[in-house]
Amino acid sequence: MKVIVTVVEKITSEAHIDIPDGLNQSAIKQHIVDRYNSGAMSTYMNIYQVDFESISAQIVQEQTDTHSISASIG
Repeated sequence: MKVIVTVVEKITSEAHIDIPDGLNQSAIKQHIVDRYNSGAMSTYMNIYQVDFESISAQIVQEQTDTHSISASIG
């Protein structure tokens, strides 16, 4: 029997970065978005928390007949 399992998790990452002094709130947001989009922040990202969302399994048989089961938190 072959089973395809799909797990959905929400991952929260945390990065401690230095930003220039004197920026207003809008400039701080843009600086963070620019660092994230450029990939410069990814080396500082650490997984802070992982929340289980759902898990599902689909039983695959040799014929076209399939069965699905699933569970979720929430």
